[in-house]
Amino acid sequence: MDLFDAMQVFVRVVERGSFSAVARELNLGQPAVSKQIRALEQHLGGALFARSTRHLALTDQGQRFYSHSKEILASLDTARLSFTRGQEQIAGPLRVAAPVSFGRLCIAPLIGEFLARHPQVQIDLKLNDQNEDVLKENIDVAIRIGVVKNEGLVAVSLGASPRRVYAAPAYLQQHGTPLEPADLARHNCLGFTLLEHYDVWRFDQQDKQHRVMIRGNVTSNSSEAIREMVLSGLGISLSPQWLFAADVRQGTVSSLLDAYQPVALPISAVFSQDRRRSARTRAFVDFLRERL
Repeated sequence: MDLFDAMQVFVRVVERGSFSAVARELNLGQPAVSKQIRALEQHLGGALFARSTRHLALTDQGQRFYSHSKEILASLDTARLSFTRGQEQIAGPLRVAAPVSFGRLCIAPLIGEFLARHPQVQIDLKLNDQNEDVLKENIDVAIRIGVVKNEGLVAVSLGASPRRVYAAPAYLQQHGTPLEPADLARHNCLGFTLLEHYDVWRFDQQDKQHRVMIRGNVTSNSSEAIREMVLSGLGISLSPQWLFAADVRQGTVSSLLDAYQPVALPISAVFSQDRRRSARTRAFVDFLRERL
């Protein structure tokens, strides 16, 4: 048994919460992962997991060993990087997570340019409007729109996402056009529920601030669904400009209340401390800061 390999497998099992998930991740059979854990327990002389529970649960000794293992593996990684600093190639797999619409419209079109600069990188782009668990899903870089609250993760600002109020001409013909933020309270406004306080829309106008409690008959956790509902004439949305840019150019959607500036959303690249030291992670984050 290679002790460091076994420790790495153990740490991944704890973070993924499943032997089978780690087996798929490492392209091993589940029996091989179980064998590594058993061998590690025999080497240590005690149980790492409480086998009587229905779910994976660490024993007290297992919890302590997990904490020490993380520190040891991080130190080993730091030692390797300090030795190879200046010689490290930007190469290898890079797992990137992003919201569906932003990933499709803003990240995917840039991938080719990044790979032209760094042809030895292989990118796995995962699009999901539910924030991926960076540690559990083994993500190298996650793109977040909105305030990042995850403690223990590194967040690098990529800029801000300006927003506007949008509606289709068909909706406006039937229900009228709001001329100031207060008018929105009388309209069918579609709420994007992944944002905190999604039912309160805030606007700035020079030195004045406007706060509107919106109401509507539909909410959604998908920006793609919000866009389709706006296009169908169902209601009004407060959305990022990049989501409706093509529709505004084509005239299928109108931008409203342009004299009022909705509060922009921060865009961040999020990753764990150990991924921060990866050359390909640093290169990708620097590229996004440049291009976004």
